[in-house]
Amino acid sequence: MQASDIGLVGLGVMGENLALNLERHGFTVSGFDLDASRRQSFSQRTQSLKAQTSESLADLVASLQLPRRVWLMVPAGAPVDAVLAELRPLLAAGDVVIDGGNTLFTDTQRRIAALDGSGILYVGAGVSGGEEGALHGPALMPGGSPEAWPLVKPLLQAIAAKATDGQPCCDWMGHGGAGHFVKMVHNGIEYADMQMICEAYWLMQQCLGMSAAEMSPVFSQWNEGALGSYLIGITADILKHTDPETGEALVNVILDTAEQKGTGKWTSQIALDMGVSAPTIADAVFARTISAIQPERVAASKILKGPAPKVAGEREDILPKIQRALLAAKLCAYAQGFALLKAADREHRWELPMAKVASVWRAGCIIRAHLLEDMRRAFAAHNDLPNLLIDEHFASVMADCEQDLREVVAMAALNGVAVPAFMSALSYYDAYRSARLPANLLQAQRDYFGAHTYQRTDQPGKFHTRWGA
Repeated sequence: MQASDIGLVGLGVMGENLALNLERHGFTVSGFDLDASRRQSFSQRTQSLKAQTSESLADLVASLQLPRRVWLMVPAGAPVDAVLAELRPLLAAGDVVIDGGNTLFTDTQRRIAALDGSGILYVGAGVSGGEEGALHGPALMPGGSPEAWPLVKPLLQAIAAKATDGQPCCDWMGHGGAGHFVKMVHNGIEYADMQMICEAYWLMQQCLGMSAAEMSPVFSQWNEGALGSYLIGITADILKHTDPETGEALVNVILDTAEQKGTGKWTSQIALDMGVSAPTIADAVFARTISAIQPERVAASKILKGPAPKVAGEREDILPKIQRALLAAKLCAYAQGFALLKAADREHRWELPMAKVASVWRAGCIIRAHLLEDMRRAFAAHNDLPNLLIDEHFASVMADCEQDLREVVAMAALNGVAVPAFMSALSYYDAYRSARLPANLLQAQRDYFGAHTYQRTDQPGKFHTRWGA
């Protein structure tokens, strides 16, 4: 067989589907996995295709045309380091290694530094869209060694999802760990988006008495408008499914404990490190952690008191309010994510193309949504826009929706229904639009007990008061 265009290491569902996607677009692929059963599955699935299975990393490298391009789809962390340690002596200057896992961006930067002087080019590529996206078109966020981009661009853009204007949802994010950082923030926004949709669902059930079957067409209708997105669409589909064993709505027999893989936590931690306010993303992470203590919550429910949810009004009046509240909260979450991207860009000097980030997220990825085209336009007009909420279009949307967000949060609070993402989104919006906040008292407290000083509104400099004197 002719030398392959690219080698794929890691033939799990994602790796195998990416290989098939590459082959379907005319590229020859070599695949390798430590697991012999996966190698066998890959061989069987690629019979008669322009693909071959390697029995070792050395065989895979030997099967590639120069310069070699090797794509790793192995678990983040130590497995990536282990594969790199074995790969490095097999590669030469000008070869490219792509890490397509959910890798922490600092690990990507460390690996690039470790390869310095070897001539081996390293790419940290965020890959979003799940197994279906991998097979039919993911969103790809590559970054790393700039010299690698011309070598991988034809492959990555060929297999990426295409937006409605035909543009591939793949573009260069910048040097160093830029690509993996953008993917991490994507996942943080994803956490918030999912949590807010769950809160809308929960309000429909707890305060409107709606069944899952009644909610499904509501989400379908919302998916046709400003809220149109992949996550709204799959929610409509989920809610109409019936459990074949019990006849109940399937969602009602799923235990209310949510798992996580860590990218939302990383986003929240790094936002704190960088001094960026991202409370809605963080509260979405905390919502998962409190869901995980389900037995403890069940016990607490028998002890702690609060209002019992009751029907809060007519559905035709309340549902549009929840719809607009969800849109407003979603915009706040995206604004937090993009603010974090801008802060990281300032610190690491990646020169992140904000319009391209929004463009790449328009299709293929989990947070793809209609409103991303408006975000792309906003950043295309003003790449230095400090916050999405002050863009003229989004400021107008918030002006139309913020009262509904307030009323929905109030309804939830009065009925004892937990909506942490909605609540934090509203607080974020109100804090960001406030010309003055009570931090003056906070700084006075810090100066009182720790002599941390304060600034004045009427003159420059740092000041300290002997408060107890």
